[in-house]
Amino acid sequence: MKKFLSILFVLSLSYSAIVIAQESDDADAPEVSTVEQLLMLVKEGKTKEQTENSKREAEFLANKNKQAEILAAEKRELARQERIADQLEAEYKKNEEILRVKEEAYQKELGSLVELFGHLQSSAGEAAVQFSGSLTSAQFGTERVDFLNDLTSKMSETTELPTIREIEGLWFELQREMAASGQVVSFDTTVVDVDGETSTCNVTRVGLFNAVCDGKYLEYVAATGQYAFLPRQPAGRYTKTANKVGDAEPGEQVKFGIDPTGPTGGSLLANLIQTPSLAERAAQGREVGYAIIFVGLIGIGLAFWKLWSLYVLGKAVRAQAGSKTLDVRNPLGRVLKVGEENFKKDIDTLELKLAEAIMAERPSIERGIGAVRIISVVAPLAGLLGTVTGMIVTFQMITLYGTGDPKLMAGGISQALVTTVLGLLVAIPTTLLHSFTASSAKGIISVLEEQSTGILAERAEGS
Repeated sequence: MKKFLSILFVLSLSYSAIVIAQESDDADAPEVSTVEQLLMLVKEGKTKEQTENSKREAEFLANKNKQAEILAAEKRELARQERIADQLEAEYKKNEEILRVKEEAYQKELGSLVELFGHLQSSAGEAAVQFSGSLTSAQFGTERVDFLNDLTSKMSETTELPTIREIEGLWFELQREMAASGQVVSFDTTVVDVDGETSTCNVTRVGLFNAVCDGKYLEYVAATGQYAFLPRQPAGRYTKTANKVGDAEPGEQVKFGIDPTGPTGGSLLANLIQTPSLAERAAQGREVGYAIIFVGLIGIGLAFWKLWSLYVLGKAVRAQAGSKTLDVRNPLGRVLKVGEENFKKDIDTLELKLAEAIMAERPSIERGIGAVRIISVVAPLAGLLGTVTGMIVTFQMITLYGTGDPKLMAGGISQALVTTVLGLLVAIPTTLLHSFTASSAKGIISVLEEQSTGILAERAEGS
């Protein structure tokens, strides 16, 4: 019984697999209800499978024969192509030998012309590079550069030689550039301003050195083939000469600042326009620099005011010394009046009264001199403060970015040096002005003391 159940279970699994595999084909199969029907169904499935396998084998054999025929045809084609390749290789070697012989004959016919064409090619290449950035390109056009480039490319090939006309063209362009280097010419052309706008301007070109328009220096932009105003012009003394050369008559000699270092405008001019102005140098000192300038202006202004006031006061004192009429509007007049009022008193009292009067006049005479002295002392200390601050900034840049790029350290170094210079520029004149003001004040006080001494001597003689 157990054996029968096992067989029945296996047959059930087989039937399930068949049903699942052929679900679409056997959708209309009759329902199985007995073991005999199940066995018949399994037998029919086995027979059908054998039929399908036989069909597949027949198809495979048929395809095998067909593939064998295709393989044989491809082998024949491969053999044919190999024969063609051998023929072409032999023909290539033959042509290569012929080409070698022709090349030897060609080189023999050229002879010394090979070296000549080498120099010609080198000269054309160098001229093309020079002309591409020359100031004359805006006047003569950029076609000459294209011509020289084509000539260089042609001479780099071995299959074609330059013509006599092309060689003469190279000679002509070199001669024209040489002649232009010693000419001062004016012509109308398009110029680009700093805003990118274009306008027609009468340009004066001085050789290959510089070009000016409306009293401003120009540069040649090779990318556009046009002149352009420098984004920043040099100092006024140079632009004045630019105006002169632009307005000069033919044959007239004028002074003009040229830069002989480059056809595009020159490196000296480029460095010159990068030189910071006085205001820009002061700005490099930052807050400390502005503070030094402010304090310095106050100190210098105070010193000049004090010098003027002492000059007026000294003039009044000297006038009072030579006059017998007392004027209490000046220090000496007030001191003499005190002496006159106390002249009949004892000499000790008179001396004390005169000393008191002089002491009362001293503060007004010396007012402001101490401030000038303080500014003269503080200014270099403030410059030292800016120096230390700038070096701190420099060391911070070194810590962050290293020492590979000097421009990163330039800001801190500029601040350090500029503040030092500003401090000295304030300290030196304020020190001199303090000396002058102190001497003037001391001279006035000396006159007061001299006159008081004279009063005491007169009083002593009268007693």
